Amino acid sequence: MTNLNSVLNQLEQERSRLTAQVERLNSAISGLNGTGIKRTGRTLSTAARARIAAAQRARWAKAKGQKVVSIASLRRRKMSAAAIARIRAAQKARWAKWKKQQKKA
Repeated sequence: MTNLNSVLNQLEQERSRLTAQVERLNSAISGLNGTGIKRTGRTLSTAARARIAAAQRARWAKAKGQKVVSIASLRRRKMSAAAIARIRAAQKARWAKWKKQQKKA
């Protein structure tokens, strides 16, 4: 009876070893087929990709000893004085409302 139990234990160990090997083979096959885990993430804007590409070109130029091209060519948009005044007025109104609520509480 003990001989039968030891044979049964060996067969179960062999089954678990083979199962693990089959899983490794499946993952290797899916990796080669490209059907594995697909990477999803945020998409970069065209401007962001352009900045990254320019930075990489600058790094390569610096490494090769060539002239480094500036990547800071993008200028920020300037808000008009009226727009800034509207934002300030809205923020002051929000703070006044918040302070009024704090006094009531």
